[in-house]
Amino acid sequence: MPVYSMTGYASVQHGASAAGSETDARAPGSRRLGLEIRSVNSRFLDLSFRLPDELRAMEPALRTLLTAQLKRGKVEVRAALESDDSNALPDPPARVLQRLNTLQDSVRAWLPSAAPLSVADALRLCANAQTGTEDWSAAVPTLAKEALDALISAREREGKRLAIMLLDRVKQLRTLAQQATPMIPLLVEQQRQRFMDRWKEAMALTDGTTLPEAARDRALTEATAFAIRIDVAEEITRLDSHLDEIERLLKKGGEVGKRLDFLIQELHREANTLGSKSAALDLTRVSVDMKVLIEQMREQVQNIE
Repeated sequence: MPVYSMTGYASVQHGASAAGSETDARAPGSRRLGLEIRSVNSRFLDLSFRLPDELRAMEPALRTLLTAQLKRGKVEVRAALESDDSNALPDPPARVLQRLNTLQDSVRAWLPSAAPLSVADALRLCANAQTGTEDWSAAVPTLAKEALDALISAREREGKRLAIMLLDRVKQLRTLAQQATPMIPLLVEQQRQRFMDRWKEAMALTDGTTLPEAARDRALTEATAFAIRIDVAEEITRLDSHLDEIERLLKKGGEVGKRLDFLIQELHREANTLGSKSAALDLTRVSVDMKVLIEQMREQVQNIE
């Protein structure tokens, strides 16, 4: 199953699908239907519709269609009705004009200061009076299905790109972890040598007599505390485990966005711990490089469904 992004856009207009095939999006009238769907990332599925008044009744059907195939994302659906000839204006019916004139006289009888209707107002009101005679119940679901298929294809292409990028960052993190692993024994050996030097210095101060308990306990405590503090073997093991799980999820696909987001948080935790335990500049640099890569992954994972 592929990885899907939550970012995508699809548009079906003028009777043509997004793939270029002709679609009968015309009702028995002279107007055409255009529909577009766009989506961005969101924690949950958030649907919004901007439909002409004539298509308001289709919103429940559109909502059912979208929720059946989309699980996350902020999705906006827009529809528009257009005339076949945008330069042509229909002749306003005489009965509607007569009705408008009667209504205007009634209004101005009560409100003498009311402005008279303009030509544009009359044309708009006549056009509204003529709407609602066309049946879009068959055209809208067909067009919406094509737009949704195009949107899913776009989200799949973007998801594939994100998966490739994330796998590349996983590879780089593994390389950094391999660089950090041999640094720890070297640091422990350096500290062991410091411990021996301090031990000899303490022995010299006693002129060959028995080492004071206070000096011995302090030296042992410092050596033990240092060894515990710089031991990052557990962090490296957990980091490798998280990277394995990220690779598994990306190969599995499907609804993996929330799980990936959790794993990215865990990666960041391990990188922070690695940095706090670092006792050498090289190890600090490894930790910083890890955090940069993990932050890049976090930004992209936010877009995965």
